[in-house]
Amino acid sequence: YRGAVLMVTHDRYFLDRVTNRIFELSFGELYEYKGNYETYVMEKAERERVAVEQEEKRKRLFKQELAWMRAGVQARGTKQQARIDRFQDLKENLHQVQTNGTLEADFATQRLGKKVLEIKEGNYAIDHKQLLKDFNLLIQANDRIGITGKNGAGKSTLLNILAGRIPLESGLYSIGETVRIGYYTQQNEEMDPNQRMIAYLQEAAEEVKRSDGSSVGVAEMLERFLFPRFMHGTLIGKLSGGEKRRLYLLKLLISQPNVLLLDEPTNDLDIDTLTILEDYIQTFKGAVIAVSHDRYFLDKTMDKLLVFQGNGQILSFYGTMSEYLANQKEQEKVKEKPLNKPVKEASTEKKEKTKLTYMEQKEWATIEEDITQLETKLETLTEEMNHQGDDFVRLQELQEAVTATEQLLEEKMNRWEYLSEYAD
Repeated sequence: YRGAVLMVTHDRYFLDRVTNRIFELSFGELYEYKGNYETYVMEKAERERVAVEQEEKRKRLFKQELAWMRAGVQARGTKQQARIDRFQDLKENLHQVQTNGTLEADFATQRLGKKVLEIKEGNYAIDHKQLLKDFNLLIQANDRIGITGKNGAGKSTLLNILAGRIPLESGLYSIGETVRIGYYTQQNEEMDPNQRMIAYLQEAAEEVKRSDGSSVGVAEMLERFLFPRFMHGTLIGKLSGGEKRRLYLLKLLISQPNVLLLDEPTNDLDIDTLTILEDYIQTFKGAVIAVSHDRYFLDKTMDKLLVFQGNGQILSFYGTMSEYLANQKEQEKVKEKPLNKPVKEASTEKKEKTKLTYMEQKEWATIEEDITQLETKLETLTEEMNHQGDDFVRLQELQEAVTATEQLLEEKMNRWEYLSEYAD
């Protein structure tokens, strides 16, 4: 596409692959960054570091000038007006740096027994459209299950069944005695617009228990979730959509669930909150089941997938979303191979061939070494991918290199099989 594209999104893989300029709206200011998402993260961190350093310098200078002003009152009745003016300007420019701070999610979790959630031979349909067909699912403690696939195929319906909100048409649904579900739905629960933020949270708990056993007040937890103290008395009706979602998530987490059901959690949360939620899931002492189309979120938090393909067909895959997509590409190649390379038919047509040509003899002499080198390269690339962590740009480059190397190796192996028929 040769035109310009302007988008609003929190999809980090998408931002990293397609954008070359990013605008960030923060505290009423618009900042521009040249490059993709990875560049944005690095340049934003550097911008905030420089701003904090400048603020610290202003504070030190202000303390010096304040001491001079106070000393001046005792030493003489008048002061240099220019220096007084500079002092007033300096005072007005203090505390100009605003950052998102550090959002902290540290909550205690109720003990979870061995039995969590289970569906046996489950069936469910809507308007004669089959969503679940003889479906079996066993959820155990510490499971991380991502649900993805076609829209309208029943992903959110499955969460509602697991939450006990919708009964199966047939089959068995069971829940463990110690299970305490926290269900983060796509729509907020009904919030009273005339209720104040702190009162809304106090409905769930007056104090919040942390993972180390200590307790903190609701007001402190609001601050840790990036709601400054002056906002605590704000009416819910005056909050933005994103602030309401963050408040809803906070109320959910302070209720100490041990099973999290998340329905498209990345849709309305900002990237800072998403990052903390992802980190929280990694240390959460319970089961997490999430419906999402966000590949970055699924890669970072889930190790098993349920892929809804429609008409009650649900594929289970053990691995990340990126691994699943790579696997799908390989399967497509295998399906196309018989159509593109009718090797056996071609070889049977050459009835009179009995030995290798001169050029084929030269190729035969080095082909095994070529295959060994390609296999070694493939192992090296795979090993490097395993150590890349969250560097998704480099991961994409390595994946492309792996795919190209696998294709060359396959061609060499096919060639070796053909040449071996005529080699002495």
